[in-house]
Parts: sequence; C-alpha cells; structure tokens
Amino acid sequence: MLIEAKRREERGKNAARRLRREGRVPAVLYGGGGNAEALALDAGEAQQVLRTAEHNIIHEVRVEGGDPARAMLKDWLLDPVRGDLLHMDLQRVAMDVLIRVRVRVHTFGEPQGVKVQGGIFERVAREIEVECLPGDIPDEIHFDVSELTIGKQLRAGDLPLDPAKVRLLTDPQRVIAHVIAPSKEEEAAAPEAAAAVVAAAPAEPEVIKKGKKEVEEGEEGEGKGE
Repeated sequence: MLIEAKRREERGKNAARRLRREGRVPAVLYGGGGNAEALALDAGEAQQVLRTAEHNIIHEVRVEGGDPARAMLKDWLLDPVRGDLLHMDLQRVAMDVLIRVRVRVHTFGEPQGVKVQGGIFERVAREIEVECLPGDIPDEIHFDVSELTIGKQLRAGDLPLDPAKVRLLTDPQRVIAHVIAPSKEEEAAAPEAAAAVVAAAPAEPEVIKKGKKEVEEGEEGEGKGE
C-alpha cells in the first residue's frame, strides 16, 4: 500500500488536535539509517494501515512527492474511550536486513481431547517472535489441533516454519495451546446445573390448571352478566 504523507512542522498536543480535526493523523517515520520524520497522514489511509497491523505488511511511504520508503507499522495509539486513532509509528525497513517481528498463530480443527475425551481446549499464547528478511515474514501461522488429546500441548517449536528463511526467537518449549481435563468441580457442577434448570421449569399440569381456572372464572362472570 502506498501512503502519501506530509511533513508537520508543529509539535505538541494542540497541533495534534488540529490535525485530527482536519481529518489527518500525526505519525512518525524512523529507523533504517535515516532521521526521524514527523508526518501527517490522511485519516482514511491511516485506518487502512491499522487494519494490517496483525499481518506485518510492508508499506511504501512517500513524503511530499519524494521517493517512497518501505516501512512497517510498529506502534499506534488509540483513544481509550472513543477508539479513535491518535498516533502512528512507522519503521523503515531494508529488504536485505534481518528484522524481528511478532507473528500471529491461528489454530483450527476440533481437538480429539475435546471431541472424544471431554477435555477443555485452551489457548495460552497467540503469537510468536521470529527473525527473518522482510520479504520472508510469514503473514500468519495456521496449525491444525485436531490430533491434540488430553495432556498434549502445541509448542512453539511444533509450528511449521522454514528454518532456511525464518528463525524462531520464542522459546521452542513455549506452550501455544493444550487440552486439559475438566476439574472435579466442573464435572460435579454439570449435573447440578442440569437439575437446577429442570427444577426451575414450570410444571405443565400447573399451567393447564391455571388456564382452566381462568376459563371457569370467565364463564361464571358471563353467567352473572346474563
């Protein structure tokens, strides 16, 4: 994605507020052997960049018609109440220099430990850290957990990475997900909860009886009216 940016001369909170009122977002571009530049981005373009945050997308940032610089979204700040984008950090990247990034891990499938053994599937970590060239950054990592049984774990070292291109920085023994046995309290609570639901349900004969009584009272009222 090509991002058109303008340099901003004014700094501080008041200047940033004015930018946002004008439909722009304050940003900074740094790293890659160059000086840090204070920029202003179009709010719509900035939101598009933010939507790529989980995928380590490399963008091209062109400052006031100059030569585009490759950069990645490194950090951002959101309004804690309204969720508006307040600020964005972009880091220059060189395609021939190794970079450290965090990559999302997505699991799919129903574990055998849940489907057959009645266990509970838990996600312990949702991303790992790797080192590679910018062109080799994995978009995200998918792993089928269907074979996981109770007591088995998916660890960082089990994830499918190409060792010739990507080096795992996260501890290979780090647990990403596992299937655990339900606790005795949970097992005991299940039948009690079912019994409570049954007890709370109104008995059908009472409903029928109440309806019959209302009809009888209605008939008596009609008779008196006559």
